[in-house]
Amino acid sequence: MDWQPWLVFLPIAAGFSFALAHGVSAFAALKLRGERDPIRVNALLDLSKFALPTSTLSVLLLLISGIAEGFVGGYWGRVWIWASIGVLVVLFGLMSFFGVMHYDRVRHALGVAGFYDKKDTRPPEPDPAALARMLDSPRAVEPAAVGSLGPAVIPWPRGRTPSAAAPPPVRHAPRCAGL
Repeated sequence: MDWQPWLVFLPIAAGFSFALAHGVSAFAALKLRGERDPIRVNALLDLSKFALPTSTLSVLLLLISGIAEGFVGGYWGRVWIWASIGVLVVLFGLMSFFGVMHYDRVRHALGVAGFYDKKDTRPPEPDPAALARMLDSPRAVEPAAVGSLGPAVIPWPRGRTPSAAAPPPVRHAPRCAGL
């Protein structure tokens, strides 16, 4: 079976699903900065938390399809595939650290369970002063700054690969002198 069409389709599908799911979280995060009503803050955080598993699954699908393309295309000797995978993993880690951890602290200030909290863990008591400090904090901008690097950096290492380069020139048969 020829896997190449699937290895073209999967990253595109994963990219679209990531953009949809992560867009929900990104716009919820931007809207949170202006919210002070705890009910609305909780609703935005719930919406973001709902979209997070789809976003994470999409990133994993991008990673898996990139690794598979490395095997099928024989690209493991090239720097661009290692750079692309490294950038994806580093951005995923940074976004998890800066984004999810920060918004879990906001959830705790609201008195609700965070994304990484265990199911039977009792939520902390609401802390309105801490909630106001966190919503005003510039920490909310850090995930947006880190995340904006992804679309600019991830495609860059692959810019000169055979599949991204222009097609080879068409060679014509030599003409006979007498025709």
